[in-house]
Amino acid sequence: MATPPLRVLLVDDEPLARLRLRGLVADCTEPVASVVGEAGNAGQALGWLAENRCDLVLLDVQMPGRDGTQLAAELRRLPQPPAVVFVTAHAEHALRAFDLDAVDYLTKPVRRERLHAALQRVAQRLGARVVPMADAAAGEGEDAGVIVVTDRNRVVRVPIAEVLYLKAEMKYVTLRTATHTYVLDEALSDLEVRLGERFLRVHRNALVARSAVRALERRVVAGEGDDDASGETWAVCMAPVDEWLAVSRRQVAAVREALVAAGR
Repeated sequence: MATPPLRVLLVDDEPLARLRLRGLVADCTEPVASVVGEAGNAGQALGWLAENRCDLVLLDVQMPGRDGTQLAAELRRLPQPPAVVFVTAHAEHALRAFDLDAVDYLTKPVRRERLHAALQRVAQRLGARVVPMADAAAGEGEDAGVIVVTDRNRVVRVPIAEVLYLKAEMKYVTLRTATHTYVLDEALSDLEVRLGERFLRVHRNALVARSAVRALERRVVAGEGDDDASGETWAVCMAPVDEWLAVSRRQVAAVREALVAAGR
């Protein structure tokens, strides 16, 4: 099953600006995106969203009535808020935009390459959604699902069954498989909720696949806080890559229980 297109709502009080954005969105192939609605002001946008859903709002800042930043603040209170990319001629609003957790900030006139880069960032952020796999996954039960990531201008569907661990580093999350490392623009806490019981939080910065944990030992793990004067901390070995990840003291019991339950 192909990944569904990003559903985009255009919000701009200028019809010509919306027309240009519609054309730029249609040109995007990685990821595929589709304009599913348009609005000329905040009220129209909220009315549309009351009856419809979208993945992304391309949002102008300066509009009659409530401006784009006010609308973005309201969108954050929705049960399933869409991603927001601001589109405006006024760069001075950028700081406020990122305070509102905007994925990106585009200045008019919007360049095709910048819009496509913004859509890729949105796809990467939303890619942590578990996307149903094709019927070929039938019979694999709980392993059915993928994480969609952007890698070197490609959109890659990584089967969840292949994910060994996810580790937060700076403002990004590293996703590790046996053969590749990918970078996600997504909060580890959101990934934890979406991935469910197959993954175990071992540290504030790491989630591991229960099936990939080979051992739990006391070791020195570079870059992690030390539990004692010897510099050692609890750590798990991840198969088949033989990489060690630190385990916080509060999670040691849970990791040990997971190993016992798996018979390792």
